Amino acid sequence: MAHESFEDQTVADMLNKDFISIKVDREERPDVDHIYMAVCQAMTGQGGWPLTVFMTPEKKPFFAGTYFPRSRKYNRAGMVEVVAQLAGKWREDADRVREVGEQVIDETTKRLLEHRSGGEVTEETLHEAFRLYESTFDPEFGGFGSSPKFPTSHNLSFLLRYYKKTGNERALEIVEKTLDAMHRGGMYDHIGFGFSRYSVDNKWLVPHFEKMLYDNALLVMTYTEAHQVTGKAKYAEVAEQIITYVLRDMTDAGGAFYSAEDADSEGEEGKFYVWTPDEVEVVLGIDDGDLFSELFDITEEGNFEGHSIPNLIGTTLESFAKRKQIPLDQLKQRIQHARGKLFAHREKRIHPGKDDKILTAWNGLMIAALSKAACALDKPAYAEAAAKAADFLLRELRREDGRLLARYRDGEAAFLGYVDDYAFLVWGLIELYETTFELRYLREAVQLNAEMLRLFGDEEKGGLFFYGSDAEQLLTRPKEIYDGAMPSGNAAAALNMQRLARLTYDAKLSQAADEQLQAFAGAVASYPPGHALMLAALDFAYGEASEIVIAGDPAKAETQHMLRTVQRQFLPNALLILHPPGAAGEEVRELIPLVQDKLPLGGHATAYVCQNFACQAPTQDMDDLENLSNNG
Repeated sequence: MAHESFEDQTVADMLNKDFISIKVDREERPDVDHIYMAVCQAMTGQGGWPLTVFMTPEKKPFFAGTYFPRSRKYNRAGMVEVVAQLAGKWREDADRVREVGEQVIDETTKRLLEHRSGGEVTEETLHEAFRLYESTFDPEFGGFGSSPKFPTSHNLSFLLRYYKKTGNERALEIVEKTLDAMHRGGMYDHIGFGFSRYSVDNKWLVPHFEKMLYDNALLVMTYTEAHQVTGKAKYAEVAEQIITYVLRDMTDAGGAFYSAEDADSEGEEGKFYVWTPDEVEVVLGIDDGDLFSELFDITEEGNFEGHSIPNLIGTTLESFAKRKQIPLDQLKQRIQHARGKLFAHREKRIHPGKDDKILTAWNGLMIAALSKAACALDKPAYAEAAAKAADFLLRELRREDGRLLARYRDGEAAFLGYVDDYAFLVWGLIELYETTFELRYLREAVQLNAEMLRLFGDEEKGGLFFYGSDAEQLLTRPKEIYDGAMPSGNAAAALNMQRLARLTYDAKLSQAADEQLQAFAGAVASYPPGHALMLAALDFAYGEASEIVIAGDPAKAETQHMLRTVQRQFLPNALLILHPPGAAGEEVRELIPLVQDKLPLGGHATAYVCQNFACQAPTQDMDDLENLSNNG
């Protein structure tokens, strides 16, 4: 943190150095971000960025708000006016200002510590969540609610699980409509790939052009899962394109992933991403230029401040090919060729700034996403990228005593890790194990999970605090349960603990996993759609979770064929384990007792499918494995 100076010296003089203004990087200090955003919500009923909080010299907040221009603009008070008024209030009655600060602290603390441990979650809670998602679904443009619209892909992932559990076609319709609409819109970068942070309108046309690693990681997961559920190649293609963007533009030389790309370049939001028909024609020539501009809505009048954001909102490749009487395959080839030329031309522009921080939590999500995609899409290179990133984090973002750190930049790791750092990295390591079957990743997941419980666990009321017992103590120690742009760390931890407890047969961990669910049952039951990942954890715990053991030599094609047959299916409540022969098998048995008696029959790869601690007859029939999605 650093003191922020005001540009207007007269205003600074009015402050007379009695107030404190603090500038915080919210990605580097999410604990501060979380608490002072709660302060703003307690005082104003809403939050947002950029956030301004004024505090007394004792660091007690007494005024908060979002987006103050320098001077009054569009009927919004400017920073100069706000500071002048606050300085006057301070001079008139500083004791009263301090009293307000005390009241704000009390109200904020009460809000942050309230998480309703009472209550019960049943299968009906899942149905209620679906009904509420359906009630806010936009049937015309997809997504939920009106503008602005955020991807919140964890909501869509829950609906895919709900569809699998219930067979409710409406849940799948909501997911597909939303995924299709987001991809066709301008929020998706049709030239260079990847999604922007959110859309300012209800049809996904105009984005806030900032690209965030966590959004793209979560969307890789959801598009991959949609491909697994539907078998539709278009969802796999989007997932692969997002990964292309991340590996090309957001990957450090050491293998970890950068945080974000800015919305602005040359001082203008979106300038890097927009086009005119003339510019397209210069790059592609008249015929291909006209074709591309017509397809992607690039017009003279523009759809964004006189320029055009490429989008497919009004059409599809199929309908456009039919209307223009062009064979679909030929159209796709022409568009792919044109896109490559436009991308090369765009690379010559001044790029938006890149936030090259490496954040442990967001990298954990990307490791999980790459691992899932490697399995489902049979892309070993994705698993290699995930492993390289995981190795970087485990090497560079842990102190010698094993304490996980939150941020890495310019060769320096800093800030004690938060619960999200632990929970999301453990998530990624579990997924990476189920992709590569390198046991060391599962061991690291078990170790980090144990440290997370020690540092963040609330032994009195259950759940996990946002920052550790060894960290700087702020106004209070909050617990985050509500899913926002990202799922909550408590929800990710709940699902992780359920999976790890089943793998390791650890009775103490199993109890901790159940307590984690019980701690937030009341909050989840009160508003199920706000807790999509926690609902997934509850379904895993109380539904029909299973373990699939493949016993065989991983060097043999038959074993790999069995593994890939399972991996490409959508089995969200299944755990996949490889039990190899020899010394490697002994190591697996030490960590995963379930595999003890599960051996390759007749020397050939054999599958064991277990549920509720009872296993079906072993099989070597590939059709049995192909039918897992229908039965599990």
